[in-house]
Amino acid sequence: MSELFRAASVEARLVDHRWPWAEANAAAIAANWERRLRRTPAIFNGRVFMVAGTSRAGSTVRAEFFATDYANLLGWVDAGCPDPSVANGFAMGALRTADGAFILGEMGAHTANAGRLYFPCGTPDLSDVTPDGAVDLASSLVREIEEETGIREDELAIEPGWTIVRAEGLLAFMRIARLAWPAEAARARILAHLEADPNPELSGIRIVRRLADLGDAPVPAVVPAFLASAFAAAQR
Repeated sequence: MSELFRAASVEARLVDHRWPWAEANAAAIAANWERRLRRTPAIFNGRVFMVAGTSRAGSTVRAEFFATDYANLLGWVDAGCPDPSVANGFAMGALRTADGAFILGEMGAHTANAGRLYFPCGTPDLSDVTPDGAVDLASSLVREIEEETGIREDELAIEPGWTIVRAEGLLAFMRIARLAWPAEAARARILAHLEADPNPELSGIRIVRRLADLGDAPVPAVVPAFLASAFAAAQR
């Protein structure tokens, strides 16, 4: 089950938050991290942000992020997201080409989400926090796009507003980022970037013109929910 809504603006802040679930399940989280590390040795247990709560005020969505270990986040995900009071929140850039297709990346084998199809995204971290304590999701979005695809901010036309999708423990703050190239040219551009990167986050690129183009690839639930809405809007 997914929930999708739109907002003119998002105000995100870093707050102090105690996470009782992680404290109570510390041993299981540590064991899960060891299993994950054996499977994907390249993962790193740094500090990441999760969402402790959201609220709406008119056309603005407010989100409270808190810092936790990546091992805690993965332990919660692998346990089936049992604590509904938190969410795995992040900014996600929906790359759309000049001919109306969307571009998704397949996560590399060395990542925690190997083989899954995603739009460029990443869990916010301390580099996304401004001096006044705001979490800059807009900057996080364009940074993740460049890191994963090589496409710079000045090559993007970011649509105003946000589409916010909640599903299966995920809370995606999404914006459409339009490209000036048709789909095949955009795919070739990104693949060239991946080939030149000694440690690319992505292992492949998928062009999606309709939901069926996702095929049977594993994909987070927020992605088909967003695509269904975007394709429906284009047909109106």
